[in-house]
Amino acid sequence: MSDNIKEIKDEEKEKMADAAEENNGQEPTNANSGGRNNAWILGLILIGLGLVFFVSNVTGFYFQNWWALFILVPGIASFANAWNAYREDGRWSKRARGGLVGGSIISLVAFIFLFNLDWGKIWPVFLILIGVNVLLGGWLDRS
Repeated sequence: MSDNIKEIKDEEKEKMADAAEENNGQEPTNANSGGRNNAWILGLILIGLGLVFFVSNVTGFYFQNWWALFILVPGIASFANAWNAYREDGRWSKRARGGLVGGSIISLVAFIFLFNLDWGKIWPVFLILIGVNVLLGGWLDRS
């Protein structure tokens, strides 16, 4: 069994060497990253959180549920994934729409907590967001 593993590793090394030759001696990029550096997303999130806390300290404006800002992190990441999917596909594909609607739902939950909104009044917005996704899916996937 260890011989099979060694053979597989050797084959993988050969494939990587062949790919490096095709890329003019450069290492091939990771297929999952698409050659893009998404560190700017984390940078924007940290800047935004810092600004919110700074404004709170300077002006006295205080969010009662400030911890809800951390719910926005996956929401912003979902928006970034939706944008990347849109750029890769060149259209609002199912993957791009899913990221957009998912980010909207997560962000809505964060805003409900952050501003102490009434869940009883806001819950229909979730249905609207899901309905828009379904409607766009049927409309955009035909073309």
